[in-house]
Amino acid sequence: MEKSLLTAKAILPAYNRNRLTTRIVHLGFGAFHRAHQGVYTDILAAEHNSDWGYCEVNLIGGEQQIADLNHQQCLYTVAEMSADAWRARVVGVVKTALHAQVDGLARVMDALCEPQVAIVSLTITEKGYCHAPATGQLMLDNPLIAADLKNPQQPKSAPGVIVAALAARRKMGLAPFSVMSCDNMPENGHVTRNVVLAYARALDADLAEWIAQNVTFPSTMVDRIVPAVTTETLDKIEQLTGVRDPAGVACEPFRQWVIEDNFVAGRPAWEKAGAELVSDVVPFEEMKLRMLNGSHSFLAYLGYLAGYQHINTCMEDENFRRAAHALMLKEQAPTLNVQDVDLANYARLLIERYSNPALRHRTWQIAMDGSQKLPQRWLDSIRWHRANGSRHDLLTLGVAGWMRYVGGVDEQGEAIDVCDPLLDAIQQAVRNSEEGDARVKALLGLKAIFGDDLATQPEFVAQVSEAYKLLLEKGAKATVAQYAKALS
Repeated sequence: MEKSLLTAKAILPAYNRNRLTTRIVHLGFGAFHRAHQGVYTDILAAEHNSDWGYCEVNLIGGEQQIADLNHQQCLYTVAEMSADAWRARVVGVVKTALHAQVDGLARVMDALCEPQVAIVSLTITEKGYCHAPATGQLMLDNPLIAADLKNPQQPKSAPGVIVAALAARRKMGLAPFSVMSCDNMPENGHVTRNVVLAYARALDADLAEWIAQNVTFPSTMVDRIVPAVTTETLDKIEQLTGVRDPAGVACEPFRQWVIEDNFVAGRPAWEKAGAELVSDVVPFEEMKLRMLNGSHSFLAYLGYLAGYQHINTCMEDENFRRAAHALMLKEQAPTLNVQDVDLANYARLLIERYSNPALRHRTWQIAMDGSQKLPQRWLDSIRWHRANGSRHDLLTLGVAGWMRYVGGVDEQGEAIDVCDPLLDAIQQAVRNSEEGDARVKALLGLKAIFGDDLATQPEFVAQVSEAYKLLLEKGAKATVAQYAKALS
């Protein structure tokens, strides 16, 4: 007989779970949500008598995650990994879990239309918003969006489902909910508002106006390193707790959540669990996206090419360590507007976090979906430097590293499994260009990523081409060493 998670050697939900009310519907029951928002809300229930509970929903993919969660009474384990010890918590704030394609869209819509639902939150990754990263605008020709507009009563995309739910609530005379993105995008609330309103306008101008007047889209900044779950991860969690949990996740001890306090129907008191409620999240988002995520992507592409499978292994290479630290402080920090934050200390802590040997965060995982990440992690900073006449050598090397990576063949001649929603366009640019300068120009010509401006700046094109040439001739390890030496 399987053991219940309530017998695990962990912090257990000692509160009365029957008191919880499903006030939040969350789209995207992935590892990050489990280790981040789920933990904050569980701490509130355990330590502050909160009655805010979750309905978890996966729209596309992740069928097994929902099945596993339902099989164990909607409980799951979060293990914090550090070099000296692992600590586990069983999270109990999930009340129900649904999959749109397994349970049926009608049940998902019923959950979204329960009167007490106050927040719909999202962790659907950047590509789930069906927008052009370079502009932030909804792509009406995105296959999911195009299909939803033809059949709006059976939506599959997140914007389509949210608009259908809001339309139904309006028709039923129910109060609207707030829509809260917890994905790594600058001004994620504004992006969410833009795509939801653009989709709604394509259907019904009156509905779009009602949403614009009555629904809020608070922005958030989320931070916690949560590597993809592996069998090894689940084995370690079982060794730690004594119970097998296929829905378990492992993460670093550090966690941060900055939330724009802009909710139309109330919210949990997340500040009591350590979140920061502020009037403007944007400066914090930019700091995290550029310093943390920007350096993460730099290490992901160049580290992968150098043969490093994990971020902590990159940190064992002094040149990669120095380059990542310099990228944060010399090239990203000057572009920021955040006030009253010690950026030197922030960078030092990031290097410490990256060096955590227990995390084993795969460079390949971080390298996924680069087309959605480059604009906010690197390209906005490059534009700032170009406008201010300052150098951006490491950011340029990062762009060249991405180009080398999406070429699809590593330095040993082995195929790279490139995962990206714009993969067809990227592969077409690669196929139709010769290796070298022509390849660089072809990839810079992808306007959905690079916009209209960067490919028309000869100096920038030449800098990327030079970095790309070094990667071809010397390889990533030697090229990063050369750039790190130049920092002296």
